[in-house]
Amino acid sequence: MNRIITFSRRNQKEILRDPLSYIFCLAFPLVMLGVMTVLNASIPKEAGMTVFRIENLSAGVAVFGQTFVMLFTALTVSKDRAGSFLVRLYATPMESIDFVIGYMLPMLIISLVQTALIYVVSLIISWIVGTALNPLGLLLSLLTLIPSALMFIGFGMLFGTLFSEKSAPGLCSIIISLGSFLGCIWFDADATGGAMLSICKALPFYYCTRSARSAVALHFTTDGWTIPFLIVSACAVVLIIVSSRVFSARMKADLA
Repeated sequence: MNRIITFSRRNQKEILRDPLSYIFCLAFPLVMLGVMTVLNASIPKEAGMTVFRIENLSAGVAVFGQTFVMLFTALTVSKDRAGSFLVRLYATPMESIDFVIGYMLPMLIISLVQTALIYVVSLIISWIVGTALNPLGLLLSLLTLIPSALMFIGFGMLFGTLFSEKSAPGLCSIIISLGSFLGCIWFDADATGGAMLSICKALPFYYCTRSARSAVALHFTTDGWTIPFLIVSACAVVLIIVSSRVFSARMKADLA
């Protein structure tokens, strides 16, 4: 356990030393929160567009922010693999599960802090624009987003293990694009319907946003929260298992 904690602290320090982590993981989501709030103010109420209202936007931006945690997970793992750092650690008593938890734990903490900050700013915005945003709903949404965070971190672990520090960010950018668009962060797929809604429902990103928004609104219905939450949780478990086994296989290959 001490090995995991020590390794986790090292990884957390590596992330916090990088100024880009503050820009992408904290500043950029908050900027998007402000920009989309201003955009929403210019949309006529007759248009019936609700996706940019703060009660929906807050959870969407929180999911959007998690995609950048995935990016920095992939960068951290791929950089360590590219250097001699991991090779030296392979000679220690640490096992593959120690490495996996050591990478995932600090990223999960960063994701929770990121979401908490987004929700605090969202609450302030709701007071400014005169919209009721329940603090309890925000807290429950933060807890709801834990499986979502683990899912994106699992993606980052997988890409960082399989690909180089030059290739991994490119693959992460694909997930960021898919997650933000097909996750219905910036548009309402339920209102659009048709083939687009079917495509969104075929991927887990839609359920990340849906469950988080339902929690904010305290609508814990079967279709709105329970099923989406279970789908995201299942995807998170699968990705963690797959990324752990892939990392273990690469570790054994490097030691051979």
